[in-house]
Amino acid sequence: MISDNSSQHITPPETITSAYLAQIRQKLLVLSLLLGAVVFLAVFSIVRGAYHILVKDILCTLTGNADPATSVVITNIRMPRIAAAILCGWGLSLSGLCIQTLLRNPLGSPITLGISHGAAFGASAAIVIFGAGIVSVTASAFAGGISATLVILILAKLKRLSPAAIILAGVAMHSLFLSGTCLIQYIATETELAQVVFWTFGDVARSSWGEIFFLSGAVLLITIFLMRLRWDLNAFSLGDETAKGLGVSVTSIRLTGMAIATLVAAMATSFHGIIGFLGLIAPHIARRLAGEDHFLLILFSAVLGALLLLAADTVGRLLIGSGSLPVGVITSFLGAPLFLYFLVKEFR
Repeated sequence: MISDNSSQHITPPETITSAYLAQIRQKLLVLSLLLGAVVFLAVFSIVRGAYHILVKDILCTLTGNADPATSVVITNIRMPRIAAAILCGWGLSLSGLCIQTLLRNPLGSPITLGISHGAAFGASAAIVIFGAGIVSVTASAFAGGISATLVILILAKLKRLSPAAIILAGVAMHSLFLSGTCLIQYIATETELAQVVFWTFGDVARSSWGEIFFLSGAVLLITIFLMRLRWDLNAFSLGDETAKGLGVSVTSIRLTGMAIATLVAAMATSFHGIIGFLGLIAPHIARRLAGEDHFLLILFSAVLGALLLLAADTVGRLLIGSGSLPVGVITSFLGAPLFLYFLVKEFR
């Protein structure tokens, strides 16, 4: 008689549930440590710099009992810079995650789709051709970033481009806007050229509370969008046909998500210049830590984006005491090698 021992190899459901919950608790612990690192780095960024500040000075500033000079440095210089770095990193990271998920392409980001350089072209045109002020420059940069995505979405709709073809179209837009920016720089005067170059470097040091307010609204919008559709985004990873079979409105979510991701990236670029590759590398690091479940992936991407940009800005400010090393330079140095690594890995 042949005995059936297959039941001995079946894992009880309780064991699977316990292992899953233990894994979730472990990931939430890592997320808590990352949040703690953001808070620690924010406090460290306030107290370190050319103007010496103590931790107690922060508390005195919050209660209104600080020295006037110290209060001005904290509330008007360092806190806006830190808040802008956190929000900008958060927004760019979620923008990159949204693009990568909706296009099912790990190379998707505001940089590779031409959004950032479209905004740079708009700002350069406003400075050199129209002689605009800061408000008009910001509006023109925003319009340039939006136009890049509009062209890509129209092409995707009319020609039914695949996700890989959309990335190639974005690279073409990137090259087009970069060439246009170089042409504008060629015809600019020395003063205008200095303004354009300073703007395109990418920097959070010139942030104001008004810009932070508008950017926080856009970041909150993309966070709510992604969290509400986190299960639909999980279905996207299985392919369009499978997602449609599960009841997901693929076309509607893709167009809406791309529009919101563009809004956040264009606004961040219009306020703070080009901050390269952050929207590409932060979601990939988050995937290594959180996996493919978008509930955790969204949280990890937001926190990692904020941490990476705040760390890059702090390093740039402390390496050069005047704080004149733009954060976009540091993120590009870190992001370019990782981009090549992901590119080679994808083609393999």
